[in-house]
Amino acid sequence: MKKLVFAVVLAALLWTVMFSPWTAPHVNFWLMMTGSACVLALLSSFFGPGWWRGLRWSFAEVFAGAALAAALWAVFWTGDKVSSLLFDFARPQVDLIYGMKDGESPWLLSVLMIFLIGPAEEIFWRGYVQRTLSSRWGANAGFAAAALLYALVHVASCNFMLVMASLVAGIVWGAAYRFFPQHFPAVIISHALWDAAVFIWFPI
Repeated sequence: MKKLVFAVVLAALLWTVMFSPWTAPHVNFWLMMTGSACVLALLSSFFGPGWWRGLRWSFAEVFAGAALAAALWAVFWTGDKVSSLLFDFARPQVDLIYGMKDGESPWLLSVLMIFLIGPAEEIFWRGYVQRTLSSRWGANAGFAAAALLYALVHVASCNFMLVMASLVAGIVWGAAYRFFPQHFPAVIISHALWDAAVFIWFPI
């Protein structure tokens, strides 16, 4: 459990540096995000080896992952419209998130999110954190705790919409892993495709 606590605290510190209004202007977000996600994925392999066992990659997994990504995009599109009607701060906070891609190559960001950032985040948050917590506390408690932690590491951004987006996404991917752990490849694919779709290809 000490290894898990260390890894989650490290994730919180890294995410704080990347997202905090006081530190974010002083770092290259995309370079740090890519490096941080990969470091956490490597830690997952050392601290919780075995997440890759039983993985079966197939066209069915790709299709399921793409379908889940599309469904999650639709949820976020709906949520954006509703939140914009209810809260004056909603759209400006969303625009701040999209501002992180200004001046960057959309193709480079797509490659980073599909092949490194998205998969690495899933390996850490679901393949290691949720799997470890579930083995200790039970599947439901592990799912709930991992989803909450995934949202909490974004709190330093002081961006309510980002925190809520992380919570919703964490619940969706966490639930998929909770009920269909044998389809973890589809969850990884979903995260990777959703990242690129919502941020680059079909921004909301």
